[in-house]
Amino acid sequence: MSNIPANLKYSNDHEWCLLEGDTATIGITDFAQSQLGDIVFVDVPTVGETVAAGEVFGSIEAVKTVSDAFLPMGGEVTEFNEAVDADPALVNKDPYGEGWLVKVKVSDPAEFDALLTPAQYAELIG
Repeated sequence: MSNIPANLKYSNDHEWCLLEGDTATIGITDFAQSQLGDIVFVDVPTVGETVAAGEVFGSIEAVKTVSDAFLPMGGEVTEFNEAVDADPALVNKDPYGEGWLVKVKVSDPAEFDALLTPAQYAELIG
């Protein structure tokens, strides 16, 4: 059973989102990291850029595959987690904590309401 924290919202692309004011912290879900396997590199070339909801903000490279990471809420990517840059395995170990990926200054906080609730996400990954 995947871990799905109740205080977050989720995307169909398996990203999670925590909204605090106009800043969203975003990462990939426990389910996503378990599907990818051992993560070896995270690339976020979009820091300082404005990216629309649903667009690619970076990529996550695992031993066997490379996966795009999609932004669940549009806005300016303000920060990339340097700890993950140094130790990509943090995404596997603690996807909802130390393994967060980016912070975004959101353009439209209402986009948060359109994301999946924990119950809806649990249903999605069934």
